[in-house]
Amino acid sequence: MENLKNPAYLAKILSPSQAKALRGDLAKAGQILVMTNGCFDLLHPGHLRYLAEARALGDFLLVALNDDKSIKRLKGPQRPIRPENERAEMLAGLTMVDGVTLFSEDTPLNLIELLQPDILAKGGDWPADKIVGGPETLARGGKVCSLSLVPGLSTTNLIAKILSLAKDE
Repeated sequence: MENLKNPAYLAKILSPSQAKALRGDLAKAGQILVMTNGCFDLLHPGHLRYLAEARALGDFLLVALNDDKSIKRLKGPQRPIRPENERAEMLAGLTMVDGVTLFSEDTPLNLIELLQPDILAKGGDWPADKIVGGPETLARGGKVCSLSLVPGLSTTNLIAKILSLAKDE
């Protein structure tokens, strides 16, 4: 029986240096690394569908997760809703996610340059030519993919609904 205080999926949460070592192993094995990034503040079905689509593009899906400080800078002082360790654990617990690593910059460009994914993927609200790290990935012969977007499913919409419900009480 799995230890519920230290579930096995937590091993999917990697430091950037662990992710770099794993990248080398994947390259040696001829496996395709797919990388995506985001805040993943409140998981919803749009996230799940997008992550499943990203995972289907290669052999290993690595999610680069904005840390708490970068989210505050990008989204404002009320965000994130969930702290980085909980967001990382939620992602690591998903079957389609093979690895999670955090980054502290406003964009994952440094991490993309460090890991050199074969495929860089983002949700459909990002046109391929606007995806951070896209030019660098393409210059190395990699691919950049803008994946499907599920209309109406977003963290922003979810927060607005929660606030509306709270106001009505």
